[in-house]
Amino acid sequence: MKNSIVALAAAAAFASSVGLARADNVITLGASVQLTGSSANTGRYYRDAYGLTIAKINEAGGIKVGGKTYKLALKILDNQSDVNLSVRQYVQLITSDKVNFLLGPFASNFALSDSSIAEKYQIPMVQGGGASTQIYTRHYKYIFGTLPAADDYYASTIEMFGKLQPKPETVALVAADDSFDVSVAKGTRERLKAAHMKIAVDATYREGNSDFSSILTQIKAANVDAILWSGHETEALNFIRQMKSLNVNPKDYYGFTVGVPTEDFRKALGKDANYAFGMTSWLPSATLKDRWFGDALGFAKAYKAKFGYDPDYHAASGAADVETFAVALEKAGSLNPKAVRDAIAKINFSSLYALHTKYGENGQIILPQIVVQIQDGKLVPIYSDQFLNKPQYPVPPWNKRG
Repeated sequence: MKNSIVALAAAAAFASSVGLARADNVITLGASVQLTGSSANTGRYYRDAYGLTIAKINEAGGIKVGGKTYKLALKILDNQSDVNLSVRQYVQLITSDKVNFLLGPFASNFALSDSSIAEKYQIPMVQGGGASTQIYTRHYKYIFGTLPAADDYYASTIEMFGKLQPKPETVALVAADDSFDVSVAKGTRERLKAAHMKIAVDATYREGNSDFSSILTQIKAANVDAILWSGHETEALNFIRQMKSLNVNPKDYYGFTVGVPTEDFRKALGKDANYAFGMTSWLPSATLKDRWFGDALGFAKAYKAKFGYDPDYHAASGAADVETFAVALEKAGSLNPKAVRDAIAKINFSSLYALHTKYGENGQIILPQIVVQIQDGKLVPIYSDQFLNKPQYPVPPWNKRG
């Protein structure tokens, strides 16, 4: 019954967006997003953030471009967590549906492929779902991203290691084989080497893997101080469950690129989520002032009220993608794709996502990762460029937890 209600609501939203798109005072943003399939749980953040932000901008009167007022509309397609379908859908959005501009999908491998369509047709795409460095090393001009570089994801964590007592010395690095996680692993190896830390286990697993027993056996034998893990949320859940069942206990620390900041992660693991470290490029804060939501706290409140679950950095980056177009269109004073592209490349505005929402020469935002930890079921910010709260450290063995 619940799924039927969601489907009906989505159909209604889709119908209204199509109706708007026929008017000459409407700018349509198009996206192919994982609404079903293996990545749907994360894909919903983008669907919901896009829709909420567009509605908020329209409620405020829309945007003025070249002296004319426009409303925004959203044309969203379900790629069913299939990257090949996603590519075809972006072609459809541009050639058949005639959308004006593009928002992105979730996940680096999708953004990597889909951005080639944006570049081919020279239609700006702003995406908050892909962080892989590969997306931005091809000298493309029409792709912009609100997730910081995957190579730098563990930068703040490794910096924090130097300030912890005891300081971790040996590390197990575990990463999936997709483009995002390959980038994470590459950058992390370099930073660990610069910090004079030993990588005792360096393991790669196939994306979507659910059995980590052989990797965990290696980690247990190496008796490492810390585990740094990179992959998708479902894989992270499986990894932690198998850590417990195999009684794998790093001496000091274990951290994850994804999962820890989300409400679903904490609910899925219950008490077993405690002590896990993670990272996020965003936390709701009154210091992040925003033109449409007031601030990041206002966005988080509106999001929770509308959808019944808390936003995380995926949702916030998706909202910033929409706001980027709103700001750039006004500055460009034109709907011309090249003019809007040039405006995006130059903007620097305060948003619910970042104090300075701006894009580097390669099109990717520069933001630090905040180290977070789950403490007694709650997400606690621990470290950015300094300690924000006291970590529960070292992490106790499974058999010594309360």
